[in-house]
Amino acid sequence: MKALYLMSKKIKNFFLSILNIPFTLLMNAIDLIMWPIQKIIGVRRMPYIFLLPNLIFFGLFVIIPLGVNLLFSITGGTELYISNREFSGARHYQNIFDCKSYFDPNSCSEDYFWRGVFNTIFFVVFQVGLMIFFSLLTAVILNKKIIGRGFFRSVFFFPVLLSPVVVGLIWQWILLKNGILNAFIESNGGSKMSFLTEPGLAMSSSIFVSIWAHMGFYTLIVLAGLQAIPPNLYEAAEMDGTSRERIFFRITLPLLMPNLLVVFILASIKGVQTFDEIYVLTGGGPGTSTSLIVQYIYTTGFAAAGQVQNFGLAAAASMVLGVVLFILTLIQLYLGRNKENKQQEI
Repeated sequence: MKALYLMSKKIKNFFLSILNIPFTLLMNAIDLIMWPIQKIIGVRRMPYIFLLPNLIFFGLFVIIPLGVNLLFSITGGTELYISNREFSGARHYQNIFDCKSYFDPNSCSEDYFWRGVFNTIFFVVFQVGLMIFFSLLTAVILNKKIIGRGFFRSVFFFPVLLSPVVVGLIWQWILLKNGILNAFIESNGGSKMSFLTEPGLAMSSSIFVSIWAHMGFYTLIVLAGLQAIPPNLYEAAEMDGTSRERIFFRITLPLLMPNLLVVFILASIKGVQTFDEIYVLTGGGPGTSTSLIVQYIYTTGFAAAGQVQNFGLAAAASMVLGVVLFILTLIQLYLGRNKENKQQEI
């Protein structure tokens, strides 16, 4: 038996060595290329060489398109080639911000843009607030020792894996006038509801669908924060006879604040960028009641039915949106660094 075991081990090692040959040859080839470069620039600068592919990718697909978008925003016309477009300066930005009162979209030259802004603000405020509440509630429940905890974690995370278009189509079939939900309501003696054709209900439905689609991701972030809290803090509080409510508000919530701040920033950025599921679900309607700022950019630049496509105005609106997202990203980085500094101090 021992001889058979040794023989099988030798055979296994032999096949592994054969499989390692291509990998070894590849590593040797890379070493031949990297060795002269290391001699020229030194060991300390070698990390920049390994970062170079990522920097090239970032430049090609982020920096260059951003520059092209900026050029479109300061030029006019319907031509696609920038060299054929007329220089217009800040005209598109002036049109966007040309308002007698920023609180009255009807007084603005680009009233659809400002309706999109106010709809986006309304959407983000309620969506992010409810998202944080339900994510926290779900994470607290899933952190307890309940039957099928792993199954329920997977169920809550599953919608995150779906395409936003699929999410929009699923809930459109459910919420339509002749959809599944209205059929259930009608079968129980109720009357059909216009979930997607009444302005108030359409916005509420959009917020609900967005929360359903993205809550699982933020729940995992909060759950990770809950599991990082030392159990001895809860044990000490229980020994002192502290109530559950006091434990939650005095121990759990303060220690979760860094995670909740991250959730708040990420959910706010995602909320401002929301487009796909709402466009599929309601098309921005009825009227412009669920039209967000990203939909304005899309319809102005690519899908303005019966109108000339205005690439310059759409590019200017996207630059304004980009500045807002950049500010939110800086806030996230600032909060992240503060969290790291506090952890290092502890």
